[in-house]
Amino acid sequence: MKFTNGNWLVRDGYEIHFPKIIHEVIEHDEAVTLYAPCKQINHRGDTLDGPLLTIRLSAPTDQVIRVQTWHFSGVEQKSPQFSVLHQSRPVQVTDHQNEIRFASGDLVLKIDKQNFGLSFYDVTRQITEIDGKGLAWIDGPGDQSYMRGQLRLGVGEYIYGLGERFTPFIKNGQTVDIWNEDGGTSSEQSYKNIPFYVSNKGYGVFVNQPDWVSYEIGSEVVSRIQYSVEGEYMDYYFFNGPSPKDVITRYTELTGKPALPPAWSFGLWLSTSFTTDYNEQTVNHFIDGMAERGIPVSVFHFDCFWMKAFEWTNFIWDRRHFPDPKAMLARLKDKGLKICVWINPYIAQQSALFEEAMNKGYLLKKPNGDVWQWDLWQAGMGIVDFTNPDACRWFQGHLQSLIDMGVDSFKTDFGERIPTNVVYDDGSNPRKMHNYYAYLYNQVVYELLEREKGKEEAIVFARSATAGSQKFPVHWGGDCDSTYEAMAESLRGGLSLTTSGFGYWSHDIGGFENTATPDVFKRWTAFGLLSSHSRFHGSSSYRVPWHFDEEAVEVARYFTKLKNSLMPYLYSEAVTTSKTGIPMMRAMFLEFCDDPLCEVLDRQYMLGDSLLVAPIFNPEGLASFYLPEGRWTHLLTNEVVEGGKWIKQTYNYFSLPLFVRPHTILPVGVSGEKSDYDYGKQLTLRIYQVDEDARMKRSVVDSNGDVIGDITVERKHRQLTVNVDGIESAYQIDVVGHKTFSVEAGTHESVIIL
Repeated sequence: MKFTNGNWLVRDGYEIHFPKIIHEVIEHDEAVTLYAPCKQINHRGDTLDGPLLTIRLSAPTDQVIRVQTWHFSGVEQKSPQFSVLHQSRPVQVTDHQNEIRFASGDLVLKIDKQNFGLSFYDVTRQITEIDGKGLAWIDGPGDQSYMRGQLRLGVGEYIYGLGERFTPFIKNGQTVDIWNEDGGTSSEQSYKNIPFYVSNKGYGVFVNQPDWVSYEIGSEVVSRIQYSVEGEYMDYYFFNGPSPKDVITRYTELTGKPALPPAWSFGLWLSTSFTTDYNEQTVNHFIDGMAERGIPVSVFHFDCFWMKAFEWTNFIWDRRHFPDPKAMLARLKDKGLKICVWINPYIAQQSALFEEAMNKGYLLKKPNGDVWQWDLWQAGMGIVDFTNPDACRWFQGHLQSLIDMGVDSFKTDFGERIPTNVVYDDGSNPRKMHNYYAYLYNQVVYELLEREKGKEEAIVFARSATAGSQKFPVHWGGDCDSTYEAMAESLRGGLSLTTSGFGYWSHDIGGFENTATPDVFKRWTAFGLLSSHSRFHGSSSYRVPWHFDEEAVEVARYFTKLKNSLMPYLYSEAVTTSKTGIPMMRAMFLEFCDDPLCEVLDRQYMLGDSLLVAPIFNPEGLASFYLPEGRWTHLLTNEVVEGGKWIKQTYNYFSLPLFVRPHTILPVGVSGEKSDYDYGKQLTLRIYQVDEDARMKRSVVDSNGDVIGDITVERKHRQLTVNVDGIESAYQIDVVGHKTFSVEAGTHESVIIL
């Protein structure tokens, strides 16, 4: 939100109050409180009249500083609040005559007492600063008031994140409002708004308030990033890196690590699509057709019309098309499939559940006590109130019936258009609940799956999210068109989301709206099967590949089996993500933060720490991509390319820029029918471009995420020593570009002369 009119004037109706000095400092064991009047204090009379800001500094973890600021502290802080780590460390405070130093590890906040200002340092390097106007209380029109923060936006500094955003990947120059909306992928609106950003300067900021937060990223004051909230209080955390990956790790320590999805979820998901006609015969035709064509499917998804029209959500199978759903699901599971069904948190008036939910108080209400209803999406629908514990148990009870039938996962659709003119059962502030509703909705579903299926089996396929929702994976990118432009905007949204603390991400292969050309579908298939999670899904047409052309069938088979063969690598990366918060699909600047050319890249990404993927976005098959320094090896051809340069090259549908990073141990399994298999059997250890005196290490996990082996590779002169600890089966070593040989079970060390 903008408050100024150019560099000199304030917008009509607003009055901005800045702290001028630090008048008093009070130290506590785990915090320090600053009292900052918004005018100079020259004599006792100046202590009368006018605002004073109260600033509390604390350090919940090492390298993190929390900044809380109040104008009026007597305002009731109603629920909800983000679920964050609540702890405080003893703080280091040095109070000099004109300066206070507040330290959290290497992160030091220097506070100018005489001419108000805050400067963040990493030991001796200044990271950024809050100048004399960088913290403010703003008196707005009527009864409105705002708190505003500003940080210096340095020369060459780029800002990333703020959730899933389909606008330009670098947020400089943009206005971003943290407010969940169902706007598709082609607008500034977002399903997943996260008030957390990362700077290429190696720091991040999380505004710890679940309601509307407005950002001006060099778009009001061009040398400042600004964030503002309504009301009398602002709370944010400042994270030091020093690398962007460190920032994300620290942020997810505060808000929660992404849970580890089950290994089967990394296989291909096949959907009925949305408005298509389907029944059990159609479903079997698709599943059998994929099997006949040799395309492995891990999960079958039933979209909305598994229930009767006008009755969403009633949790009841439409018996006209699915007369015996339990037996049908059993037959599908006999084919080795997991089952996902679509749900949302809305109860249509025609649903058999509406009257019960209304009478028991399970739906959001208007201030006058009526159930809040509208006709957008479902006629007369109400919205489940997840602040009501009885409503949560009721909702879970209906999901439990589906689990008992054989359902393994739920696509938790919607949860964005949540009204603010409503009353919640627990008295929550409806404005704060607008974004936070997505957290409660997915938490209710995910925790049921955890309880009934086990922690290692729980997964949802979610569209809406807020801060902390990364704990309930996996998330997909929403409603995109079936064009190259939509494919690119989907990738931008995904990279923005994963930069915001989300570990895993998916999208609708081929696009959702309309129907892709065979060309777009085949290129998107390669991209989709080189994402953490992969799903064929659409709106008005089926997404089985033979509906496009026969080559699409071959492309789908090729890349599905390729992904399955990479699962020993991919799942070890997923385990790392669950422990560190560093996403599986990550923007190039996260992995190569010292390479300035990587700072602007949004059409390629790293899949884990060792695979570079650059999808193709044009019918000519022309790829334009950048390889950082080093000798990179194409995964599919073993071609070695010297990095540190841009490359343009044409690829057919069975290839794309897919390069292995130098100094990589890549564990590869069998190219088979499943994504969850014994990763320790028939394992090949591919070793890429090991330099002199280099030492590398990688762990191999099983399909439960437990470490089953550690591989260490060292090179001295032309001798490569490979040590394998824990792998009990025979395996193969492939020193790519040199030699391949089999190793008997029980062999722990192999010496290779290059």
